[in-house]
Amino acid sequence: MKAKNILWVFLLFPAVTAFMEKPPTRWVVSQNSSLSVNGSTNINTFSCVIPAYDKTDTITIKDKSDKGVTLSGSIDLNVNSFDCHNSGMTKQLQKTLNEKQFPELHIRFLSLSNLPAITRKPEPVTGLVDIEIAGVSKRFEINYQISEDAENVINLLGSRDLNFTDFKLIPPRKLGGMIKTKDQLTVAFHLKMKTI
Repeated sequence: MKAKNILWVFLLFPAVTAFMEKPPTRWVVSQNSSLSVNGSTNINTFSCVIPAYDKTDTITIKDKSDKGVTLSGSIDLNVNSFDCHNSGMTKQLQKTLNEKQFPELHIRFLSLSNLPAITRKPEPVTGLVDIEIAGVSKRFEINYQISEDAENVINLLGSRDLNFTDFKLIPPRKLGGMIKTKDQLTVAFHLKMKTI
């Protein structure tokens, strides 16, 4: 009799735990999302932006309670969409990122430390992403602020310092090397999303 009861426990356990997990949530990334790359040279600072996202992608959120929040989905950005507000700098950045061979950079969303209640007040949260630039992928922890506006649009703002050399890239130089771009950059993105 005990053997039968133990067998039932083993058979029912996966079904019960699956039932206890929350169903996944899906966020659709809207086209008015943006990304910026901010850096400096030995002379001044610069900001290169992709002012609008020209695709519609979905990020899936699975809240596994004690196991954390897993994400799946990515955004794929066209390198030739960068605008550095200076045509020479824009071309130099696209060349540095090897745009002809790798026309897109990718941000894959992997996890969140937790899923806060999404309200009008921005809440801090951290998460892991894989960033792929010029065919090289690196994993980073990102600091986010997450909130919802009056139109029920979820705003996810994230930023991370990284280096050109993280991706085996040589920082751009101009005028025969007189103007040198520093290795460190700050990548910041603002995703605007709707729950489906």
